[in-house]
Parts: sequence; structure tokens; C-alpha cells
Amino acid sequence: MINKIKSDYISWILIIGFVLLFLEISFFNKGIIFSLLVASGMIYLGRKIMPGKFGTLLFWAGLIFFVASIFGMITFRFFLLAILIHLIIQFSQSKRHPEKIIPVIKENEKSSTGDKTVIRRKPVLENIFFGQQKTPEHVYEWNDINIQAGFGDTVIDLSYTVLPKGETVIVIRKMIGNVQLLVPYDLEVSVNHSSLAGSASIFDHKEEKIFNQNLHIQTPDYDNQEQKVKIITSIIVGELEVKRV
Repeated sequence: MINKIKSDYISWILIIGFVLLFLEISFFNKGIIFSLLVASGMIYLGRKIMPGKFGTLLFWAGLIFFVASIFGMITFRFFLLAILIHLIIQFSQSKRHPEKIIPVIKENEKSSTGDKTVIRRKPVLENIFFGQQKTPEHVYEWNDINIQAGFGDTVIDLSYTVLPKGETVIVIRKMIGNVQLLVPYDLEVSVNHSSLAGSASIFDHKEEKIFNQNLHIQTPDYDNQEQKVKIITSIIVGELEVKRV
């Protein structure tokens, strides 16, 4: 029942947001599309001719112009207000109904296909368009992760689960938001990260500024260990953090 209310709540926010966006573009702020196109063109051209001074200036001017145009939109302000109200409601509910942390092991569903039986395994995380997502703060059964997300942060803590032997795979594709992965000390890790703009902190390796880059970093004994984790992330704008716990 609670999940249905949350789903309806998010659906109404998106519907109202799209209606506001249509009205704003059609009647109140007709020049916003032109402004965003000009800013995008400045960013693209500036990125092409960087690291020259003119290219750098053009890139940052376009980025500031783009952000300023977004901040000036009524729709953007509506989404900020909706996020604030949502956080206040979540905080209020967490105070009235504290979460009880108990071990939870989900059972797999079996279904028959012809003369064979297949097992449908419940994913640890689901695809979402908006909001924060994190693994449970209690013991949970592990399944490889392959998700897509729109806006929001994703937190994966591997200290609450037991990983199987062999190579564990985590694949995350995200538009805007941060990704944090907490990895136990005894696990070997390989990270393949792609980002249009953002930063990355992978153990001791730090990239403060990433512009349309791909990083591939792994621990020294990754190829020789039987139990290991392969992490593949793709973020348009955001930060990746992988650290030990």
C-alpha cells in the first residue's frame, strides 16, 4: 500500500512537471529552448578547441549560461520544491516509524517453460527515473546488479551480503547523480567508469575533473583471485566513489 502511494505520488509529480514544462515553453518562456541550444553549442565548441584559452572560456561561459537558464525555469523550481517536500515527508515518517533492521532473504520464483524449469531471481536494485537508491541496511541475498537510473544517487554496500565465488558484476548507467560503492577489504576490484562530466574517487586514485573520459582501474591481484568484483559505471554528470569498509 505504501509503495503504491509513493509510486502515485512520483507519477503525479512527473505529470505536473511535464504539464508545467509544456506551458512554460509554449506561453511563458518561449526563448528557453533557444537559450539552451546556444549554451549547448558553446559547450560543444569550447570542448572541441580546449585547452586553448578561448575554448576554455567558451566552454565555461556556455556551462554557466546553461545552468542559469535551467535555474530560471519555473519547472525546475517546481521540482526543487517537490524534492524538498518529499524529503520533509520522508524525515517525518522515519521519526514516527523507525526502521527495524532484520535479516531478509528473498525467495526466488520458479516458473516452467515447456519441459524445463527456470528461476526468476529478484534483483537487489530496480530501474528508477528519479530518487535515491541504496542496498538494504541489513543482511540481504546477493544478485548481480544491472540497472539504469535517471536523477538521484545510488549507494551499494557489499558489507551486508555474501558474494558468490567467481566474478561478481555490477553495471550502473545513470544520467545525473552520484554513485557510491562500499567494498570489503578482502575483495579484489576492477572498475570501468565512463563519464561526460564529473569526478571519480577509486580507492587511492582520484580524478577531480572528468570531461568525456573513460577510466579503467583494478587492484593488483584481480586477475589471480577467484572471488572478485567487476564494476561498470556510466554517468553523464556525477561523481563515482569506490572505497573500502
